[in-house]
Amino acid sequence: MDDNTLRTSAEEHLKALAGPTASLRADQWTAIEALVARRRRALVVQRTGWGKSAVYFVATALLRELGEGPTVIVSPLLALMRNQVEAAARAGVRAATINSANQQEWDQVQTAVTDGDVDVLLVSPERLNNPDFRDTVLPSLTASAGMLVVDEAHCISDWGHDFRPDYRRLRTLLGELPDGVPVLATTATANDRVVRDVAQQLGLGADDALVLRGALDRESLRLGVLRLPTPQARWAWLAQNLGDFTGSGIIYTLTVAAAEELAAFLRGQGFEVTAYTGRTEPSDRQRAEDDLLGNRVKALVATSALGMGFDKPDLGFVVHVGAPQSPIAYYQQIGRAGRGVRRADVVLMPGTEDKDIWAYFASLAFPPESYVRQVLDALAAEGRPLSTQALEPRVDLSRGRLEMVLKVLDVDGAVHRVRGGWEYTGDAWEYDAERYARIEQARTAEQQAILDYQRTDGCRMEFLLRQLDDPHAAPCGRCDNCTGERWNAEVSAENMALAQDKLRQPGVEVTPKKMWPTGMATLGVPLSGKIPASRVAQPGRAVGRLTDIGWGNRLRALFSSTEDGAVPGDLVDACVRVLAAWDWETRPAGVVTVGSTRRPHLVRSVGERLSTLGRLPLLGEIAVSASAPQANSAQRLAWLWKTITLPDDVAARVQDLTGPVLLVDDRVDTGWTMTVAAALLRDAGADAVLPFALAVTS
Repeated sequence: MDDNTLRTSAEEHLKALAGPTASLRADQWTAIEALVARRRRALVVQRTGWGKSAVYFVATALLRELGEGPTVIVSPLLALMRNQVEAAARAGVRAATINSANQQEWDQVQTAVTDGDVDVLLVSPERLNNPDFRDTVLPSLTASAGMLVVDEAHCISDWGHDFRPDYRRLRTLLGELPDGVPVLATTATANDRVVRDVAQQLGLGADDALVLRGALDRESLRLGVLRLPTPQARWAWLAQNLGDFTGSGIIYTLTVAAAEELAAFLRGQGFEVTAYTGRTEPSDRQRAEDDLLGNRVKALVATSALGMGFDKPDLGFVVHVGAPQSPIAYYQQIGRAGRGVRRADVVLMPGTEDKDIWAYFASLAFPPESYVRQVLDALAAEGRPLSTQALEPRVDLSRGRLEMVLKVLDVDGAVHRVRGGWEYTGDAWEYDAERYARIEQARTAEQQAILDYQRTDGCRMEFLLRQLDDPHAAPCGRCDNCTGERWNAEVSAENMALAQDKLRQPGVEVTPKKMWPTGMATLGVPLSGKIPASRVAQPGRAVGRLTDIGWGNRLRALFSSTEDGAVPGDLVDACVRVLAAWDWETRPAGVVTVGSTRRPHLVRSVGERLSTLGRLPLLGEIAVSASAPQANSAQRLAWLWKTITLPDDVAARVQDLTGPVLLVDDRVDTGWTMTVAAALLRDAGADAVLPFALAVTS
């Protein structure tokens, strides 16, 4: 097929995909020609909505006409997969997916691929190291693939704003591809450092590799920053102005709690909005996406869970209530808007609490070497594969951080995932402290850059594009700084009062534990399985979450102080309001406090005030003999097993009590202190235990 014939066929496939008026951009054709005619490897960095997916769908159609095997697309999100399967069908390209949500269909899909009935197979990066997929499906895919596509390729880079360890396995996959199989990597959010890293990771740095970088500006976007002094002012402003935004859009928040609470507030003001977070069930996520695509909601109030791959050309606005940690992450999220409309408004409303929330997420980063060595030592000592659940009691890492460590160690070759868990390979491994330090420095610089973005008096779009090393960066002439047109920051007293009432409404549920952690026997603790109903606490309450933007601000200030004083009056009032609104079956009959080595005066004063105000006897204090470690659930429970006791005199008073015990602590972190204390109180004869705390961590 000569170039003219190839170009004509490519244009026809594009029209089938995007409509009869569509025509190939210069760089789209350059990429397609390189992939199909020359079987090269290419990295395409272009703005969201530019048409990167058109490149690989058209290239796939052409390669299939030439008799090549199916294209394998590694794609990070199920939402992206759903969008792309639908887009592929429009172009006459038959697509299927293999991901964690459709494992029962794997055999059927694999058969369809083998039979030539699938042109595009989309897989999630996590599948690349699933033992069944890796050992039974992947070898035949790599042997027969006509092209490999790595979508959202910035995820492969340590420096990318959405780094995922699973993506680094792609380098191994690339090494197993037969010669002459073209490879395409695409992203919309990569600066020079990320481009270099992706090219290196994917082996795209050779002389025959093609790198195409286009202008990232989108002429429809109107950027602005609106500074409001308090969370209630930001919520009130949204209630007052949301109806003035054109079409449907996205309101981003930094935490799950903020998304859920802001969505509830806006619904209360008559807006059709839905929360969309990592806690949202998959079926509810799809329904929410469909409602936004169909303009049946004014907005999704979302965390970063709604990110890459959500395709709505007429999205009219993006508002951030709180700033992301980097300009690149911010650009990626606002890139959802304005693809198919002439104007899309983009508003950032930063908060004073943003830095605290960034610090919380930073605490979940890759751990120090000593913790990683615990994982290697535990696997080496066992001498057999261990599941993540069985490994957790042996190391001092939370489940999420342990999973991250295992993925990195697997990519580095120090451990290997097999049926039944993870095994130690015995290969030498070095902790790359210098690399992790550089990453931390980069994160700090990015946080400073997003602060600088808020303060700049220059063009905001140019600022973002320079962060992305876009050589085409120039003043946009559209943002608030370029035009002098700014959002009115005035908020009515009525809307302010409504937001104030919502944000100052204390009370979140503390869900009781129902199962002991697995593997406790390895720590000498005889607890396993389901916690007997006779030892379980009732659902509890706390004044607020430390990640909240309402009471969270007040509680963070309290717990950041090193002083141990009496509970402040405003928090006493909040406690009373929570207790008054508690829909318990039976009113508590007495109060027991949890002994604290951190803030004994604070906890006792809470117990004393609630005892006095509620006219309840103060039964005493559960003894805790040492400070709690910052540990995972299993380690924390093992520590509690050795250090927490119910004094005999307190047990005797509990036994004589008729009615539930109100169990009081200052904060709930893992929840195991309340769980063990409740079990001790139930063992002593308490009819029920109602946990109560000033704060929960998240």
